[in-house]
Amino acid sequence: MALYGGVGAMALPSELIVHIFSFLSDRDKLRASSVCSRWRECLFYPSLWTELKLRVGGGANWGGSGTEQTPRLEFLMRKFGSFVRELHLEVAAVEGYLSPLSGVEGRMEPVESDPPLPDRWKNAMITYLEQVLCVLGCIRNNRNIQKLSLYGDTCILQDEGILDSAYLNQVDQGGKKIKEIQQLLVEVLSNSRQIKWLSSAFMLGVVTPCSLASLSNPSAGSLEHLGLLDNQLPCLVSPVELERLVHLRSLALDFCDFTSELSHLLAGGDRAPLHRLSLMLNGAALEAKPLDGTASEDDWKALVHRSANLRVYMMALDVCSQDLLRVLKPSLPLERIHLDSYSTLVTDGTLELIAQQYNKTLSHFVLMRDDTSFPDLSINRNEDPLVLLAWRCVHLSVLVIHGYTVWSHNLVAISRLRGSSLKVLAVSEESIDFDPDQRVFMEGDPVHNLVKEVSLGLGRVWHPSMDSNLVLSEPTQHFHREMQSFSLGM
Repeated sequence: MALYGGVGAMALPSELIVHIFSFLSDRDKLRASSVCSRWRECLFYPSLWTELKLRVGGGANWGGSGTEQTPRLEFLMRKFGSFVRELHLEVAAVEGYLSPLSGVEGRMEPVESDPPLPDRWKNAMITYLEQVLCVLGCIRNNRNIQKLSLYGDTCILQDEGILDSAYLNQVDQGGKKIKEIQQLLVEVLSNSRQIKWLSSAFMLGVVTPCSLASLSNPSAGSLEHLGLLDNQLPCLVSPVELERLVHLRSLALDFCDFTSELSHLLAGGDRAPLHRLSLMLNGAALEAKPLDGTASEDDWKALVHRSANLRVYMMALDVCSQDLLRVLKPSLPLERIHLDSYSTLVTDGTLELIAQQYNKTLSHFVLMRDDTSFPDLSINRNEDPLVLLAWRCVHLSVLVIHGYTVWSHNLVAISRLRGSSLKVLAVSEESIDFDPDQRVFMEGDPVHNLVKEVSLGLGRVWHPSMDSNLVLSEPTQHFHREMQSFSLGM
């Protein structure tokens, strides 16, 4: 590239080249670094790599298998691990082991030549251990890291949702690598000086109930968001450690870990008020982690009195209606709720309770069911619980439905009730049904008429979701990402 007077681009000062490169994406920076040694030197300036987002496994970042990605991950972490300020790591699916995720880069389709399930599982575990060791080993001495976010795909790390130690022993006999990972995290936390965001979701073996004790005093004073989620383990946050985090404004936990004692501590007057609370309730884990001892109605009242701006995001995964009714306390300031299930059913009574208790706070409602049947929630079609929810919840802006029957005339009613304030209305096409009695009075294609009426109600063009994968994604991954955006909103 020639400049004025024939002076080449190589004559530009390094500071200017670095500034120009700051407008490139991370992927383009890596590509540009192969042009020449000068560019390579400028592209690896620390100021260009304050934030690093990585999604490994399943060919997510660079193509190839998770094992093939490990050398590239090692290269990046060796270069930037010692000074990166914000690190986001997601461990994704490996070679089609999971159902494909729509819209996620690097999704892999299952193929007939896949190895047997146990072999795929072991390969995924080996890669997981190697990559987590690599990441934590390269940031162990980084004193300036401010944000550390880790997410592991539970379907890789667990067999049918339950941790199988027999499989783990096959790839890590004696737990040597797991113990090394835990020790590395202890070093990361003890060496840190200004962590503001710490999140670990479903990272098998990374966090233990003793991990937070290693957090340095400066970081304990600066931490604003803490997320520790793993429904296979005992509570990862003790009241003693939480008491140190006086400036905590956002918290994400398993619902069963949010005890009355923790709630009472967060309601204390000698700490910053809590703004965001994300809770995940897994029905499959309730036998090992019962609801006894969780925050009571009086606890929620005290917490809301101390934290007037507190908002709660909750996901209930395969939780029966009886347990849902136990946890949905009247004073809980619920802003977002995601009800997802494989075998359990959400009842119309549960929806009615949500609509009545949270009519002033609820803004996001997601109702999902992964099954071939599509149960009808409305016993009386003239009083559909979803329509009543849309009518009562005046701040409702997101409504997502899949796996339950939604009658077309009720969908039109919802669009007219909320209008343009309903920013997202995602309903899978297979969930929509048409009343045969109304078809007699309709002219033309009923689907076309539905699209037209809903679009008029919303004030914008609307279409049902043609592919259920546009609506249905891996629940824990959805919760993790929603929790991130929800907590950033504080």
